Amino acid sequence: MSASVPLTLQYIVVAVMVAASAWVVFLKQAPNVARRIRIALALPLVRESRPSWVRALGKRIAPAPKPAGDACGGCNSCDTGSAS
Repeated sequence: MSASVPLTLQYIVVAVMVAASAWVVFLKQAPNVARRIRIALALPLVRESRPSWVRALGKRIAPAPKPAGDACGGCNSCDTGSAS
């Protein structure tokens, strides 16, 4: 029985590493979707009715605010110059 514990621990460590790698790839490949997911997860946690530690967790999960651009609201992915 004691030999199965290290094997189980190894599987857990590998699963955590694969999940972390998948999260990094997801952040690089779909940053806007990842931002929306983080906002959706953080919003219920930062309500005033929640305990302070839950609000602190929600603030850590929430992405940093994006600076808004003048043209269309701040996505900064379009060319705002003149088309020629």
